[in-house]
Amino acid sequence: MIIIKSAREIELIKKAGDVVCDVFLQVGRLCVPGVTTQALAEKADEVIRSHGAIPTFLNYNGFPGVICISVNDTVVHGIPSEKITLKDGDVVSLDVGATLNGYIADACRTYIVGIAKESTKKLVRVTEESFYEGVKLIKEGVHLGDVSYAIQAHVEKNGFSVIRDFTGHGVGKHLHEDPSIPNYGEKGTGPVLRSGMVLAIEPMVAEGDYRVKILRDGWTTKMKDGKLSSHYENTLVVTKDGYEILTQDKEIK
Repeated sequence: MIIIKSAREIELIKKAGDVVCDVFLQVGRLCVPGVTTQALAEKADEVIRSHGAIPTFLNYNGFPGVICISVNDTVVHGIPSEKITLKDGDVVSLDVGATLNGYIADACRTYIVGIAKESTKKLVRVTEESFYEGVKLIKEGVHLGDVSYAIQAHVEKNGFSVIRDFTGHGVGKHLHEDPSIPNYGEKGTGPVLRSGMVLAIEPMVAEGDYRVKILRDGWTTKMKDGKLSSHYENTLVVTKDGYEILTQDKEIK
């Protein structure tokens, strides 16, 4: 069941979104050569709790990390570790959830570490672009499949592929609510969008083939072909005439 959020609930999710974006502001700049992903997670934990919020992902279905930190061919659910040290040319995705006053915001950014190849820069850029190509269609009355189709079309036009095994989702009091939001699809299909729906839309894009494998830890998800991946996500609310991003990057006053 898709839950329509009240104006009060949307405002609470937006406040949680401010916390998520403060993590990007403070932790994103630390994505430099020589830093471990565990150090990044510790800083994220500090930032989230400084706002009186709780790291949503910690212990969610047993996940052991404060946030997901996925490097290079790890597309999602990377577990922070002292054994993973960033190096020049890496791509690192910070997937962050924060729970504040009982409501959740969820977003992801992918950063390039140091100096990278032009092809790597293109992958990260196209992933973010695909998000905006999809959501520019969002308004009340539009089929969700139109959004999914637009994301896929932009990714594939640029020579990349979309991950099929993981999707975006509704979000609110729970991290994963209806509807499921694939990053591929057909126009005119899927649920019809209504004002007050809160959605986490998150293109996950592969440099090569889209097939993935999950490691023995039950979480870390890597590209089968070992090529790079990128991830971009925002929580947004559907409005009558469009949408509002609730995880909008900005500095908290």
